[in-house]
Amino acid sequence: MNTPGNNTSPFSPSPDPLTERIGKYERWIAEGRIPHSSKVIPIGKSLEAKQWIIPTARAADILRNSRIFLLIGCDCRIASKRCDNPVNVCFVVNDAADKYLARGEGQRISIGEATGILEQANEHGLVHLTIYNPDQHIFALCSCCTCCCHELRILKQYCRRDFIAHADYLAITDHTLCTNCGICVNRCPFEARTIRNGKLAVKETRCYGCGLCITTCPGQAVTMELARRGKADR
Repeated sequence: MNTPGNNTSPFSPSPDPLTERIGKYERWIAEGRIPHSSKVIPIGKSLEAKQWIIPTARAADILRNSRIFLLIGCDCRIASKRCDNPVNVCFVVNDAADKYLARGEGQRISIGEATGILEQANEHGLVHLTIYNPDQHIFALCSCCTCCCHELRILKQYCRRDFIAHADYLAITDHTLCTNCGICVNRCPFEARTIRNGKLAVKETRCYGCGLCITTCPGQAVTMELARRGKADR
């Protein structure tokens, strides 16, 4: 029985946390408080030959250039428990890190240790994302999976590709070197790559430039190139 002032039926379905988050992001973006909910950051190894172009876009450099950063557990995977990917692979930076430190949460580690953790995330096929909130622009750097991460789940389940900003790069395949093995298809979390009639097909508008396809390509057929995207692709 409902208590006075409580209009929620015990038999009503509970609110979908993803739709609640979508509403929050739409409001913040409309108010100009954030540019987008998150942005993909290329894996450092995929940019080794071109580090001079965008050094600040690499995950390790974002941490290195932060005033303070702390290692924390991934809230998404801790809550969802949908996979066995590593949990302690996310970071909070600057003001957010100060708040965690004041509560006695998070762990201070060296940039060398942080780089090793980012490499571990790459080995597990996790996407590096910078996360935004209204208090400051980037407040966290997370390594996300499609099964638990609220950002990637909103993209895949609700097709809200506008919330996540592309990296500044595209993964370009040299089909003369490609063996059509399909490894990159399985690695791509954005479903930009498929095998059709035994051949690799790539839909560039779906590529977010995460670099996961590059670090496991046995034929070294994929490289990162600066993206020249139209507004519809961003």
